[in-house]
Amino acid sequence: MTIRIAEEAEFDLEEGWRFYDNIEQGLGDYFLDSLYSDIDSLQVTAGLHGKQFGKHRLLSTRFPFGVYYSTIGDVTVVHAILDLRREPSWLRNRMG
Repeated sequence: MTIRIAEEAEFDLEEGWRFYDNIEQGLGDYFLDSLYSDIDSLQVTAGLHGKQFGKHRLLSTRFPFGVYYSTIGDVTVVHAILDLRREPSWLRNRMG
């Protein structure tokens, strides 16, 4: 299975990294390691997660983030990686 991370999702990761690294230096790196590990798990679990906003949503194991993705054939595309503490209306608008 191939996993692709859309440009918007890469931006989400950068934003999360900045947020956590501002709290404590090095925490941003831990955030990225954790989220990439969660994304890598899609190699095995893609398509098994419930849908929200028309996309599958994987909940991060260590941070309050959702990984929104779709799967077509043997390709999984990560569309967004969002902080689930945000206002529900913001999440809905972000996901279109």
